[in-house]
Amino acid sequence: MTWEAWVAVVAGALALLAILLGLVVLVRQRDLRRRIESPRAGRAARALRLAREVQSSGQLVAFVANPSKPDVAHLRAAVVRACAEQYLPAPLWFETTVEDPGVGQTRAAVDQGADVVIAMGGDGTVRAVAEGLVGTGVPMGLLPLGTGNLLARNLDIPLSDPLAALQIAVEGRDRTIDVGWLRVLRFESDVHDDVAEAADDLPAGTDLPRDHIFLVIAGVGFDAAMVADTDEQLKARVGWIAYFVAGMKHLHGRRTRVHVRLDDQATTSTRLRSLLIGNCGRLPGGITLLPDAELDDGWLDVAAIDTRAGIAGWAQLFGEVVLQGVGMRNDLRAKIGRIDHTRAQEVRLVVPGGDQVQVDGDVVGRVTELHARVDPGALVVRVPIA
Repeated sequence: MTWEAWVAVVAGALALLAILLGLVVLVRQRDLRRRIESPRAGRAARALRLAREVQSSGQLVAFVANPSKPDVAHLRAAVVRACAEQYLPAPLWFETTVEDPGVGQTRAAVDQGADVVIAMGGDGTVRAVAEGLVGTGVPMGLLPLGTGNLLARNLDIPLSDPLAALQIAVEGRDRTIDVGWLRVLRFESDVHDDVAEAADDLPAGTDLPRDHIFLVIAGVGFDAAMVADTDEQLKARVGWIAYFVAGMKHLHGRRTRVHVRLDDQATTSTRLRSLLIGNCGRLPGGITLLPDAELDDGWLDVAAIDTRAGIAGWAQLFGEVVLQGVGMRNDLRAKIGRIDHTRAQEVRLVVPGGDQVQVDGDVVGRVTELHARVDPGALVVRVPIA
């Protein structure tokens, strides 16, 4: 077979995989609504058991919820009802707003004595709650209701069973993890991040550098452009698969010239498709982009992604990602699609032509110069008991 035929076969397989994954997502979404809305005995029994655990632990639980998520109202009713049936005080309940995606609400929960603050929403809500909890020692629980649910995936939190996730948030063990901070060094006024703007007293249009928190991956280039172009209506229907649809638009985009400095090493220059700076590496669809990344190792894992020769390069890159996800590496030099790994505690990046940057799936905007650093052990999270 010619390479064109192989590319066609790969493309067909990927299309079939996308269709199958879309069906899986739809089935899981329907099952999620059924679990939340059903009044039958199974859910009631689990809610009562959870309430007893809260009572015995003596914890004051706070929720920071994104009201735009369709399941939040049902979940609030279930939580409040379970607490009332066990004569427990109502949990603290805060909702995010357009002006504040959850930072101020989280700080208010801590001020009111919350023993655990549960982020109820997508990756943006998780970033906001984490921003409010960094350095406090108060653990963050996760009740994932978003599209990517990136941190929840890396912590093995159930994605389609909200009551199981809630149980982990209440009775799980505390784990200390690292936090990543990305700072736009030039032209902060040209970017936008609701979480960062809610975290300080600087005006929204300031040119003073401010920190943008990330817990999973920050990226410059192709991945950020893909997120920026994702259709929100399609994402609501098929979930994270919408990102792949958006990515098809950029397969033939130009490679970006970047100058990179890691820690105190000399600056290097290269052309690439994306530069990823990660705290952990699992993404939707079973993809592992950073196989060596650990949430609590005090390092940022850096991946330089590049392809040449059009679709053939992307096909080889896909094969590289699949292989490294199962613990295999292809160390051949002559590759038209490659992902090169290293690690650092600080990363400085200059993009002379400017390019898009994202943090945990939230697009910040086009940047020309940035700095990223790791904050070891800055956040406590609730995870399943091993």
